[in-house]
Amino acid sequence: MPDAAQAAPKFAPRAVHAGAAPDPSTGARITPIYQTTSYVFNDADHAASLFGLEAFGNIYTRIMNPTQAVLEARIAALEGGTAALAVASGHAAQFLVFHTLLEPGDEFVAGRQLYGGSVNQFNHSFKKFNWNVAWADSTDPASFEKAITPKTKALFCESIANPGGIIVDLPAIGRIAKRAGIPLIVDNTLATPYLCRPRDHGADIIVHSLTKFIGGHGNSIGGILVDCGTFDWIKAKHRYKTLVEPNASYNGMKLAETFGNFAFAIACRVMGLRDIGPAIAPMNAFLILNGVETLGLRMARHCENTLAVAQHLSQHPKVAWVNYAGLADNKYNALAKSICPKGAGAVFTFGLNGGYDAGVKLVSGLKIFSHLANIGDTRSLVIHPASTTHRQLTDEQRKAAGAGPDTVRLSIGIEDKADIIADLDQALAGV
Repeated sequence: MPDAAQAAPKFAPRAVHAGAAPDPSTGARITPIYQTTSYVFNDADHAASLFGLEAFGNIYTRIMNPTQAVLEARIAALEGGTAALAVASGHAAQFLVFHTLLEPGDEFVAGRQLYGGSVNQFNHSFKKFNWNVAWADSTDPASFEKAITPKTKALFCESIANPGGIIVDLPAIGRIAKRAGIPLIVDNTLATPYLCRPRDHGADIIVHSLTKFIGGHGNSIGGILVDCGTFDWIKAKHRYKTLVEPNASYNGMKLAETFGNFAFAIACRVMGLRDIGPAIAPMNAFLILNGVETLGLRMARHCENTLAVAQHLSQHPKVAWVNYAGLADNKYNALAKSICPKGAGAVFTFGLNGGYDAGVKLVSGLKIFSHLANIGDTRSLVIHPASTTHRQLTDEQRKAAGAGPDTVRLSIGIEDKADIIADLDQALAGV
């Protein structure tokens, strides 16, 4: 056993320091915003080595940027991954993951309890590339295994499902992925690495919307994918062409052979980001980095407030049900204690006795809560998914995603919990 001095840094030091150092030119302690499009090469040989992937360095900000690089190193450290790639949004991160894994005609299995935008992306936008989704039930790991076919190249789920707040049995789904010889992709946006590290439960690739809790202040859009370094692309049952076949863009280089346990992140950068271009702005990377520094403090307060609010609403006469895994009587409570021992997150749903109309009226009567299509802010947020984020889905799809007509989603902020509860009570009085 290592002594205390040799032990790996805990969450807070990594959130503040990982990937960063004082600027070598100026001594600036905070990572600067490198607001530049391109970078000067030392000489012709240096340029050639960068373009040939023989050396690491900056070429063009569409592909990488020094501010972005610190953000990537920090999130990779928090998630226990080997490398990461920050991009313009969570949707962009998901797109690059599947662009790297899939060929036309390939399939993947996803838990249907997902953010409505992901359901739409998988059902419609991906169809244009002939990437096909098969839907499973995130509450039933066996349903993932049943949906696997010879064309299945990956499994996808959220650690805490949005908007329903379901805790997903990642270890069980991870074992299914291992038996099938395919990677498990986990969207860890709602949990963040403070509450859950999917790599520890069988994930091979992790994605986040940095816009939410990691950035945490509602001021920047960004996304990230993390390569856990756990999947052997060379020995995989399926042939992941982008990773294992000679790459014409790089003189026949085989990325998996060259880059080993961080080959997936490299492939997403040099093939996906390079050619499709959803680059994160240096300013956004800077602002999100500032959010990461207080992630642990904020998540602890978020979870404390959320449990108090959920307990209060569960006793309210106008509330039909509350789905928050932090409640002792919730069916996901035991799983939450195992997978998210520090708390069950800050997003949950509840239903009103008055159904759809009551949900619409409630969000209009709140004062502290902001009615908007986001989660993970320092401020408390509210939305009625059936009339907004999940409006494009059918009634059946909305119910399957945990966004039925009576459902209201709350994202609890870091305000005083007594004030949050008082605001809900006054709005409920008018329903």
